[in-house]
Amino acid sequence: MQIIQSRRRFLAGATAAGTAGLLNFSTAARAEPPPETTKVRFPVFINASDCQAPMYVSEALLHAEGFTDISFVPSGTGPDSADWLANGEIDFDWNFPPSHVLSIGKGAPIKVLAGMHVGCLELIANDGIRSVPDLKGKRVGIVERDGIGHLLLMLMTAYVGLDPARDIEWVSSEDQLQMFADGSIDAFLATPPQPQLARERKLGHVLIDTAIDRPWAQYYCCMLATSAAFAQQYPIATKRVLRAMLKAVDLCVSDPEQVARDMVAGGFANNYGYALKTLSDARYDKWRDYDPEDSMRFYALRMQETGIVEVSPNKVIADGTDWSFIDELKRELKT
Repeated sequence: MQIIQSRRRFLAGATAAGTAGLLNFSTAARAEPPPETTKVRFPVFINASDCQAPMYVSEALLHAEGFTDISFVPSGTGPDSADWLANGEIDFDWNFPPSHVLSIGKGAPIKVLAGMHVGCLELIANDGIRSVPDLKGKRVGIVERDGIGHLLLMLMTAYVGLDPARDIEWVSSEDQLQMFADGSIDAFLATPPQPQLARERKLGHVLIDTAIDRPWAQYYCCMLATSAAFAQQYPIATKRVLRAMLKAVDLCVSDPEQVARDMVAGGFANNYGYALKTLSDARYDKWRDYDPEDSMRFYALRMQETGIVEVSPNKVIADGTDWSFIDELKRELKT
């Protein structure tokens, strides 16, 4: 397993101006003891999704919370960062709720802590497909079977009455955008910056935009989880990490231009315009408004109905969530 220590250290100066206002802690924060550990590990991907910007630009905020050893882990045991968290190779995972539900259903000792934002995914189809039910019998692109994209698409198609196992021809490809452009697939689930690239190339149209289309826009798109051991052993550190993440989310709302510049400077995004558009489209302004338990219950129920997991939504919530940290921080970070 390779670890990138504080990737390029670019945030030491790059976000200083942008985060200055966010570094002023509340009275409650100043009264807290220091974190029980100063080391924390996060996942990072070579082709990072722009919607994970808050995690990638949070280093200055984490330093202010007392963390001195901040690592970004680019690979681990298993295809998804949810696997790395379950295997103890990272301490926090920014991921889709179904990925967390799947881990909890497998018995992984994790705790989902909070919702980060709403909407970043778009289901894009060719002009012959006008609605999700029209996907029956069509070729739908995925990166890999049973991967998170495949999982989400199974839920979306099952929600409108399709049988994802029989009604869809799943086509695996690393470059879904090019496959779509070539006509080799009829639809695919686009993650940032793919929606921006598709629009720029005038490819297809959007069937589902999870930022605005119900029911998906009513629930968190990404949520933060930690290992149960980390939360239990380091509760102060857990709260401080979550506070840094939420302040970074707020920064995406108050100064998206700075965040987009920092993403490019740090090598987490290739194009400033695409990164800025993602920050503008994703609903980072909703973390105070939505109930994270609603999101976990919604996805756990959909996954149980589809047969992806056997565990009940109530057990998912009881075994795999801890809302005490976000409840405290919602009171603390009211403005």
